[in-house]
Amino acid sequence: MKAAGEEGMEGVSAFEAYVHRAFAPDGLFSRARDFEYRAEQQSMALAVARALQVDAPLLVEAGTGVGKSLGYLLPAVKFALDFDRKAVISTHTINLQEQLFNKDIPLLRTALGIDFSAALLKGRQNYLCHTRLRRALAQMDSLFTQGEAAELKRIQDWALRTQDGTLSDMAFRPSSKVWAMVCSEPHACSMRHCGPSCPYQAARKRVLEAKVVVLNHTLFFGLMAQAEDSEEAGFVFPGDFVILDEAHMIENIAARQLGVQLSEPHLNYELLRMYNPRTHKGLLKPLNNPSLFQRVQDVMDASGLFFQNARDDLGFAGSGKIVRILQPEWSQDILSQPLMELIGELKTEREKQEENAAVKDELADMAARMEEAQASLKVLMDMTEEGHVYWAERSGPDGRNMSVCSAPVEVGDILRERLFSAGRSAILTSATLGTGDADMSYFAGRVGAERIRKLQIGSPFNYREQMRLIVARSMPEPDQPEYAEVLPEWIKRYLAESRGRAFVLFTSYRLMVQAAEKVRPFCEEQGWTLYVQGQDMQRHAMLEAFRKDVDSVLFGTDSFWTGVDVPGESLSNVIVTRLPFEVPDHPLVESRFESIRERGGNPFYEYSVPVAILKLRQGVGRLIRTRSDSGMVVILDPRVATKRYGMRFLKSLPEARLEFV
Repeated sequence: MKAAGEEGMEGVSAFEAYVHRAFAPDGLFSRARDFEYRAEQQSMALAVARALQVDAPLLVEAGTGVGKSLGYLLPAVKFALDFDRKAVISTHTINLQEQLFNKDIPLLRTALGIDFSAALLKGRQNYLCHTRLRRALAQMDSLFTQGEAAELKRIQDWALRTQDGTLSDMAFRPSSKVWAMVCSEPHACSMRHCGPSCPYQAARKRVLEAKVVVLNHTLFFGLMAQAEDSEEAGFVFPGDFVILDEAHMIENIAARQLGVQLSEPHLNYELLRMYNPRTHKGLLKPLNNPSLFQRVQDVMDASGLFFQNARDDLGFAGSGKIVRILQPEWSQDILSQPLMELIGELKTEREKQEENAAVKDELADMAARMEEAQASLKVLMDMTEEGHVYWAERSGPDGRNMSVCSAPVEVGDILRERLFSAGRSAILTSATLGTGDADMSYFAGRVGAERIRKLQIGSPFNYREQMRLIVARSMPEPDQPEYAEVLPEWIKRYLAESRGRAFVLFTSYRLMVQAAEKVRPFCEEQGWTLYVQGQDMQRHAMLEAFRKDVDSVLFGTDSFWTGVDVPGESLSNVIVTRLPFEVPDHPLVESRFESIRERGGNPFYEYSVPVAILKLRQGVGRLIRTRSDSGMVVILDPRVATKRYGMRFLKSLPEARLEFV
């Protein structure tokens, strides 16, 4: 069926015409509070509708202020309802997930006049399991110390009140050990044991029935990697289509999720919750099986020795935190055999539990986790995955925690097949996908989207009126010794001009702390609060305090460059201390450099510059969030003005009033 009657809309489907009208000045949203017609939003919504109509992939860059969330959400929901499909909406930040679920989806229900079903999907271990909670309470003496038992009692009280049943609904944060004893597990928490009232089973039912499912990129790519490959299968659910918001983040997230990891602290954590030889507590304690306790102890001993030997064999020296692994069998495998024996003992014990289905299922979950560790170890020792890079990394106090990892060097081939050649719509969108290149070619090439339709929609904001862009051409370059000395004075100069109310973005934590020490007295003289990431306050609390305190300054590193929304006068100045080039010291980045060199390319211009441009665009994008916002962006890195590649950075930024100082 065709619909016509609107200018430029002749010959389109009824579905596309409906979406186009919905975003008209007198359309569905016209009665909503704060609605304003945006031609850019209407164009985006129509492009999404067309892609869904023909089950085609689409890449959309939608500038800040377009209103991209509703721009993709309405056509996605309408398509899911009209054609009996499931819309999967994946994003990177918790803030956007919550905005979609708690604000945009309710607004859409009101506008459509349809109470469609939507569900927020979290990782399974976020959910409480009532069956496991009852069992933990009954076995409290076997499982917990006195302090842990008090935590369990608090969880019990919370379980009587919670509607959500997930960690985020809890006013306190239990220890990881206690929560691990009561959260949902595949075998122990099932519909057969728990029934429909169990939080995970209730959430699973909502997700399976929902027309719209909201989740994060990490969970999406993890589930996609596990999904069955068949004609009926979807990306995650049968008959689904996916919209990936904040798509500029997906390359690295997909690489991690499509790789393998074996973590020393995680393995030991799993072993200790089975049985702790020191406290004689754990899930296995009630079985009173000394042979099984010994198997757990054997794996603990082997794990400690294996990872210690690996640290020595891989040549970790001094403060080094990451070492690339280049050859198979990089250390002696003394862990596989004890793991295999433990798995065998767990399965033997499981067969004895014919009368106790709950214990039988707990043992099945334990065996499955140990089998996963064993399989990961084999992949990492053999290094047979073609096109993967392997490395070990240390973390925690004194670098005692060690993980061994692998990831595909290039995810483009995998995503090209799994996302863009699947015969279902995969729509990728973000405010920043282009790097000043034609047709978003850099990003498209990295994720295998070279041949799909691409659309760039500019921002409706008037940047020439709303924003000044200041480039400190006369500053020393960041690699010169005097740069760190003069940086605090330049920061103070522009803080004075905006009377605080600024984000100061760094690429180095150490440099941020040094600069903060010298800038803090100046802020105190002016009566401004200075918030410094990593000192005293959690990130979320610090950001909320900054929003409320108009006369304040925030110093931040990596996580404040993206996904932060501070509209209004609280943020009138974004100071970028240095162009955000990645240091190629991580094996994944290093191997991407090698891949580019092997095909005769230049890694700096083909990888480092575009990645830095995307991150700079994200940082600059923190400033102007509404039509009434105004302020300045200050770049304290002269390379933007003095280096050949600098013009690429400037061309990628909004057309603001440009000043060189």
